[in-house]
Formats: sequence, structure tokens, C-alpha cells
Amino acid sequence: MDFNQIEEKMNKTISVLEENFSEVRAGRANPAILNKVKIDYYGTPTPINQVAGVSVPEARLIVIQPWDLSVLKDIEKAIIASDIGLNPNNDGKVIRLAFPELTEERRKELVKEIKKTAEESKVAIRTIRREGMDEAKNMQKNNLMTEDELRDAEDKIQKITDKKIEQIDSILANKEKEIINI
Repeated sequence: MDFNQIEEKMNKTISVLEENFSEVRAGRANPAILNKVKIDYYGTPTPINQVAGVSVPEARLIVIQPWDLSVLKDIEKAIIASDIGLNPNNDGKVIRLAFPELTEERRKELVKEIKKTAEESKVAIRTIRREGMDEAKNMQKNNLMTEDELRDAEDKIQKITDKKIEQIDSILANKEKEIINI
């Protein structure tokens, strides 16, 4: 029984959750919000950070400075077409994305979204646990493991699961605090 493999799968689930949370617009400027915005650069869908410098000079401002000014309009169009909810301000050399102050209603919506995402991650963790438990039961059924070893394996899988669920709860609490206390 390979517990490291189970834990590794659970860690991947948590890193996906953290990546998703980094893309949630919490009122503070975060360049990760642009990760999914791509432009057509010489026929290839290309992330903005590969054709421009992306910086955060102030807490509520992202500045995008393309290395090739000919893609400035393409970047602007891609941001408008994306669903990040920001209007780009193009001055001919750089694009500025100003993050407005979040309303109380929007904060509550964001908290609901992140709770839903966290719950999906917990479901994925529990699915990995179930697969591990099933594998252990099959090993016991095929006489590769005794009943005591099965019980120990199930306990160990449950402890790993509990630890990962706690980790998700902690990540969720931190993100929730970040959204509410901006």
C-alpha cells in the first residue's frame, strides 16, 4: 500500500485550490488574475505575462507594459473579452487595470464562491480516500494484507485525509479573512 501516492494526489488537489484562490479578485491587485487571459500572438494563444511586463505599483493597480507595442490593442481586447470584470485603461504605451473597492455584497459573493471551491476540493480529497480504502480492501480480499493491516491502512489513510481537510479549512479561512478585511 503506497500512502505517499495517496498523499501526493491530495497535495495536488490542494495546490489546485491555492491556484484557484490566487485568481480570485479580492480587491487587491494580484497579477495571477491575468493567468487565464491569452492573446493571439503570431497565431499562438499566449499568456499576457509572456508578451509584457506585469507589475503592481500600487495596492489597487496592475500595469501591463508590452515588450512589443503592436500587441497593446490585442491585450486590451483580451482583457475586455475575459470575465475578470476590469476595464483596461490604455495610454498608448501601457495598460492600467484599476481595482475598484469591493462592495459588501460582492465580498459576500466571493466568500460563497471560495467556500464552494473549497468544498469541491474536500470532495476530491474524500474521493482519493475512498480509492485508497478500496485498494486496501482489495489487497485484503486477495490475501495480500491481513485484517489488522487493513485496519491500520484505513486508519493511516483517514489520518492523512483529516490532515488535508484541515489544511483546506485553514486556506479557506485565510482567504475569507483576506476578502472580508480589505
